[in-house]
Amino acid sequence: MTTTLDSTQLRAALDAVHRAGMPGIFAEVRAGDQIWCGAAGVANVATGRPVSSDMRHRVGSITKTFTAAAVLRQVDNGEIELDAPIGRYLPRQVPGDRGASITVRMLLNHTSGLAEYLPYVYPSLAAFPDLARTTPDSLDDNRFTRFHPTELIEMGVSAPATGAAGGTPGIYSNTNYLLLCELLASVSGVSAEKCITGDIIERAGLRDTELPAGSHIDGPHSLHYESWFGMIEPPCDYSVFDMSWVGPAASLISTVADLNRFFGLLLAGEIISRPALAEMQRTVPVISFEGKTLDYGLGLKRLPAPGPAAFWGNDGSVWGGGAISMTSVDGTRQLSAAVNLQRWNRPAIAPRPHPIDAALQAFIHQALA
Repeated sequence: MTTTLDSTQLRAALDAVHRAGMPGIFAEVRAGDQIWCGAAGVANVATGRPVSSDMRHRVGSITKTFTAAAVLRQVDNGEIELDAPIGRYLPRQVPGDRGASITVRMLLNHTSGLAEYLPYVYPSLAAFPDLARTTPDSLDDNRFTRFHPTELIEMGVSAPATGAAGGTPGIYSNTNYLLLCELLASVSGVSAEKCITGDIIERAGLRDTELPAGSHIDGPHSLHYESWFGMIEPPCDYSVFDMSWVGPAASLISTVADLNRFFGLLLAGEIISRPALAEMQRTVPVISFEGKTLDYGLGLKRLPAPGPAAFWGNDGSVWGGGAISMTSVDGTRQLSAAVNLQRWNRPAIAPRPHPIDAALQAFIHQALA
């Protein structure tokens, strides 16, 4: 499906996202041996400092693909069984009948029935997606709060179940991935961060990707502007934020070039084995935080794209920052893009469409068609 990249049209489509209201967007598109990099807009609205395509950025739940890959490497090594109960490995964190009925696979594909802990961490957002009953106050309250994963896991495990273990559709939950991080630490003998760094980030040769220890983004980066559906006006910069509220479930910092490299290697079977990759690509329906149905595998999504070709990848957001990475099944076409504004839609009964939405889809279509 490789075609010649049209740099003029790609540039125009990227500029259109900025004109639609996105402060800054940057991307890398690959088609076979061709690579196009572009950026439009500003990294800092106060100074006008421009964004550039090599900037480091928080990529949110794209992190889950890295964590899942680390778990599947341990499956390849015989240290973890996908369909073993999590209670075998973490009896204290998930005790009793739930520990016996929830498997590692169910954590990976969000069919465990374990609830999301975020409503307890950020109580002002707890009513989401009922926007009228939310406020963004919890963001400022917890900007520098240091959470321990065990307390977050306990919040999720002790909350009412969202469904039966193994039932579909699954319900997206960060609790699942913090438990997977505890599992990695248990079987590897090092922290999940060190395990993911050694087995995935360094193995893939990703020089600008890390799981941060602190609240800052090192190196060239954009500010991260959060609007919370127009309730923060003007949008507030949250690029300095303690990410222990998600840890290795969604705290990764990367670049668009590193994301394309990672997903290219992953889908080529060069990070985990082909049988493990096949398991990763077995999808189930999963309901997102926003109420959308995802085609979700083991930390990997099948993403809608223009044309008949299938694309795999992931997307994610944190406070003020978002990213998406898509790779075609045959590996010949890739897109990774990052944006520095989140929750830009204004609320009604549901968030209203915004010109940014259509412009982003037009850029993705131009990049992958």
